Amino acid sequence: MDHFPIPALVGFATDVFSAAGLAREKAAAVATYLVEADAMGHTTHGLALAPWYLQGIADGVVTCDGEPEVVSDKGPAICWRGKRLPGAWLTSQGVKLAVDRARQFGTATLVIGDSHHIGALAAYLQIATDQGMMVSIASSSPSGAQVAPFGGRTGVFTPDPVAYGIPTPGDPILIDISASITTVNMAQRMIREGRRYAEKWVMEADGTPTDDPEAVTRGGTLLPTGGLDHGQKGYGMALSVEAITQGLAGYGRADAPKGTNAAVTISVYDPEAFGGSDAFLKQTSWLVDACKASTPLDPNAPVRLPGQAALARKRKAEAEGVVFHPGIWPALVSAAEKLGVAAPEPRNG
Repeated sequence: MDHFPIPALVGFATDVFSAAGLAREKAAAVATYLVEADAMGHTTHGLALAPWYLQGIADGVVTCDGEPEVVSDKGPAICWRGKRLPGAWLTSQGVKLAVDRARQFGTATLVIGDSHHIGALAAYLQIATDQGMMVSIASSSPSGAQVAPFGGRTGVFTPDPVAYGIPTPGDPILIDISASITTVNMAQRMIREGRRYAEKWVMEADGTPTDDPEAVTRGGTLLPTGGLDHGQKGYGMALSVEAITQGLAGYGRADAPKGTNAAVTISVYDPEAFGGSDAFLKQTSWLVDACKASTPLDPNAPVRLPGQAALARKRKAEAEGVVFHPGIWPALVSAAEKLGVAAPEPRNG
């Protein structure tokens, strides 16, 4: 299998997005965090998104340069209107700003309305955890409606993910979960590959649960986390995410936005401003040790912490290069050729 060095991929993707029209700084951010997602194993939210992003640039859906509008800035509470700028750039800049403000105020929350798609939330968490900060990121898309409220069969929400980065004395805990059992991107991949889900994770338009991802092309929806049995859990999560993203941004579904867009909320906490950094790490260290010491259901599969496998995959990718899910690399190379950008050669795998 072909292995691609991370720096070469980031440089290549930066050149591709720049050739398509993104300002160089924005292109570099999009490239960095899509490749980060691939390195972590989030293959539906890495460079698999590049052809879609490139089409959005060509169609004028993505704003290629500029700065967000500052709607309000109260110090530890900030709101931006993203003006459909690249989500990876807005989110990474947002986490960096929230970290700086948290050092000053103890905690900080930045809300972004009308961003373009931001990709995998987990890709941004280490910006904060590497600096000893705890972070949460939530996202929703006001123009999407692929998840029905519990008890209904008409889509209202998107998968509405939430991610948490929790520092520990060792690797951070990286949590990335969503209000739906599966995602739109995964459904699209399974349709392309002619596969079905292992369980009934989607619902036909008439409310019948099914394992057929094609249901979403027939007016069906993704089931909320908990499914038909305990879907009130995913429903409640979606409602809270919509409120803290679109609600706090003051821009969302009620405005009927057209085209790909996202609302994002970033909160950063400086443990030193609360019970103290050492005390915080004492507690998270205990949690890590207790979880790993839990007697596993399968003796050959010890209990893992969220993010543990992703960080192991990232380290392997850093050492050996990124291996792409089938179909991703050819599609990206084809798009790059149209823009006159040469693809890097793989390492021998």
